[in-house]
Amino acid sequence: MKVFGIGSRTVRCPDRAAQLPRLRTRLGNLHSTVAGRRGVIPLRPEQDAPPPLRTATDILDVLEQLTAAVRADPWAGAVEKARAAGYLAGIALKAIEVENLANRIELLELILKQRPRGSSA
Repeated sequence: MKVFGIGSRTVRCPDRAAQLPRLRTRLGNLHSTVAGRRGVIPLRPEQDAPPPLRTATDILDVLEQLTAAVRADPWAGAVEKARAAGYLAGIALKAIEVENLANRIELLELILKQRPRGSSA
């Protein structure tokens, strides 16, 4: 049995030595996965700044890119891809609704501006 000191406490861990090789293997697997994904879904800080998300169209453009990245990820399972695609689809639907409402409001404002001031109906 080994005794490990953590801060002011001492912890006795009988199978710590047995767990260490498994932890090293898991850490190596994690490192390989992260290093391998770097080429598939690049996180490049040197890219230009992302476009500002000011309109529903901007959001839909970004969602298209994200959906394509989810579909292209070879390490994601079918359930992960479905969950991410469903979440992104929900956001896209909200953005489409907002865009439709904005277009309708713009049309109504245009019609109201063209009306003569004296008419009430």
